[in-house]
Amino acid sequence: MSNRLSRMIKPSDGKSVMLACDHGYFMGPTHNLENPRKTIEPIIPYADTLSVTRGVLRSSVDPKWDTPILLRVSGGASVLNDDLSNEEITTSMKDAARLNVAAVAISIFVGTAHEKQSLVNLSKLVDEGEDYGIPVMAITAVGKELEKRDAKYLALATRLGAEIGAKVVKTYYCENFSKVANGCPVPVVVAGGPKLKTEADIFNLVYNALDEGAIGVDMGRNIWQNEHPVAVIKAIRAIVHENATVKEAQQVFEDNKKSIKAELEN
Repeated sequence: MSNRLSRMIKPSDGKSVMLACDHGYFMGPTHNLENPRKTIEPIIPYADTLSVTRGVLRSSVDPKWDTPILLRVSGGASVLNDDLSNEEITTSMKDAARLNVAAVAISIFVGTAHEKQSLVNLSKLVDEGEDYGIPVMAITAVGKELEKRDAKYLALATRLGAEIGAKVVKTYYCENFSKVANGCPVPVVVAGGPKLKTEADIFNLVYNALDEGAIGVDMGRNIWQNEHPVAVIKAIRAIVHENATVKEAQQVFEDNKKSIKAELEN
């Protein structure tokens, strides 16, 4: 268990840049993720962990890549439904072990009609994870109501995930985020959420989340839907692993954007 966690969260600084590419499990062929391998391959060298489903892992991830895998194992609803919370466990822990993943991830929907179902799903997964030595990440999913979720709600949802046995919890950044992080006894990583307007918005989110207690990020759309995904993830890494400021991260982004453009022109 500890060894798997150390593959995801760097022992040198206790932080992690996770690359979320599991959106297709409920969104289908999302913009810029229509061909998963084409999207993942250029940016995976800069990710500490790759988040995918078993279908994408088997079809689109080269087994020679050495980036640890965070396997999405919950699902059952699609964007065609107003209620995204009606999820079940969709991948067995036995298959996760067969795939040699570092951890598995499951959504919990606190405060919804399927709250109990999602929390019991997490508890069952944690039990199975203990048998196999595979850690579980709980994702405090909010469906389509992100704007309604404040620090009080996210602190509750995050703590519930930890109480049930998740080794890591993924949640959203919010005002007074330190209340969320300080109330959770396991590491917290922050989601990127919907695509932000500017790179500065991304870097501010990452910087503030780390400053207020997160140990890293698990971002997708704000990286691979950007016109310059490699430059963005390098700048995020600078904040997470090198304690860069937002201004310094912006410079990393601009420098990498220019160098990549020059390489393409040559």
